Amino acid sequence: MNKKFMLIACAVFERECRECVEQSENSVDLKIVDQGLHDVGAQKMSAALQAEIDAVDCEKYDAILLAYGLCNNGIQGLRSKITMVVPRAHDCITLLMGSRERYKKYFDNNPGTYYQSVGWVENAKSHFDNPSSTTADMGFGTYKDYVEQYGEDNANYLMEMMGDWLHNYSKLAYINTHVPGSAEYKEQEKATAKERGWEFEEIDGNINLLLRLVNGNWLADDFLVIPPRYTIQACHDDSIVETVLEHTP
Repeated sequence: MNKKFMLIACAVFERECRECVEQSENSVDLKIVDQGLHDVGAQKMSAALQAEIDAVDCEKYDAILLAYGLCNNGIQGLRSKITMVVPRAHDCITLLMGSRERYKKYFDNNPGTYYQSVGWVENAKSHFDNPSSTTADMGFGTYKDYVEQYGEDNANYLMEMMGDWLHNYSKLAYINTHVPGSAEYKEQEKATAKERGWEFEEIDGNINLLLRLVNGNWLADDFLVIPPRYTIQACHDDSIVETVLEHTP
């Protein structure tokens, strides 16, 4: 029987989710949420996603689907008046590679890897440019702020120092999920890797998890189903997330 779902997805997955919605056996409405939520901290991210969930007309849908990983606990505490479903994943790379086992194996064998995909290239924002980010809360300004305060040369130096986290990487892995735009961005990221002196590798992406999410194929090993009156809780084992009964005063 055809189901009606609301899919709330990070902009990093926009092209992949649109592809899956087109292929789905069910009727799926898609809500894309700005990728910048990853930079505002778990509490703000959770509050923003909860607002998206609360805005859903629950009488119209059989379930709310979340195209998110645990994402530094950004989905912890989320709840709904109707069933919710979320993949068991630490972050978006699992959803782009098709399974957490495949991602873990690659991650363990390839330390110092910086991951990219068509969605990351198109939608990822620098945390220095996001006024709501945790770096902004700590007092770090934007490039424009520094230019106005210290001049262009000093601004460039400050941004370089704060962006020096890139020195921890030695490889760029481009996950090609074979959605429109993937091939073009692959060449761009190959050039980026060369410019930074990094090794480059193309990984064959897989949207199977996202497709199973929208098709309602929610095997317990790969998906967490959250009934009404329950919330999402992080757990410290391979399950990644679990349900807990919502606390009511």
